[in-house]
Order: sequence, then C-alpha cells, then structure tokens
Amino acid sequence: MIRKNRILFLTGLILITFFAFQGCKKNEDSGPTQAEKDHDTILQYVKDNNIDGQFTEKGVFYKIIEPGNDKHPVYSSVTTVSYKAYRLDGTVVDKAGFFTEKLFNLIEGWKQGLPLIGEGGKIKLIVPSHLAYNKGILAFDITLHYFSK
Repeated sequence: MIRKNRILFLTGLILITFFAFQGCKKNEDSGPTQAEKDHDTILQYVKDNNIDGQFTEKGVFYKIIEPGNDKHPVYSSVTTVSYKAYRLDGTVVDKAGFFTEKLFNLIEGWKQGLPLIGEGGKIKLIVPSHLAYNKGILAFDITLHYFSK
C-alpha cells in the first residue's frame, strides 16, 4: 500500500512539474513585439518624410538640427527646454515655451536624446511607445536652452 501511494505521489509530482514548465515555453508564433512594430513604423515615417538621422541603441530616432555648444547635459542635470510633441500624423499633443526638469525625471527617449546636443542645440526625436508613455509613437522638436549639472 505504501509503495502504491509513493508511485501515485511521484507520478503526480512529475505531471505537475511537466505542466508547470509547459507554461514557460516561448510561443514561437507570437509575431513582432510592439517595439519591433514601432521601429518599422518609424523607419517608414522617416523614409516617407525624407528625414535623415539615426537610432540610439535603445531605438530612439534622432536628427540633430543644431548641435549647440560643447557643453552637454548629463543624467543628473537640470534642463530647461522648449518643445513640441506630436503624433506621426502631425497632431500636436503638447508644447511648452520653457520647461525645466531634471533629466533623470524625463521619459527614456529624452534621457537618450538630450545629451546628444549642447546648450542652444535643437533636436528632433521620434520615440517608440515603450520609451515614452506607452500610448504610441511620439515625435518631439526640442530646443535645449540651458542646463545646470
């Protein structure tokens, strides 16, 4: 009787383990991720609009309009910028004449883009949703007026 219970217990344990690991299997047919879809959309947008620029390692497209001076903000800098934010269809969703905030408090797309220009510089960023607000791709025209370290 004890041997039979032990066999049933081990069989049950093996089955539970098997089914638990089935949930960990990657779905090969899941299709492209949102980041991949955003990247493709951004590529098509810059091609259609003849915008030359490049991507950061994390996927933010940027074009430096004016490089500014040789002083660049760092992660801990307090930055003052003016900007316009818009969807790729041209709908303006936000703009500010002067906006001051620590760089590390800004969205990931800005954390990557602003250090690429110096004071007085202008940059266009096209930020995939996962590096902005997860509400879709946003484009930004930003002027870095000044910053303090």
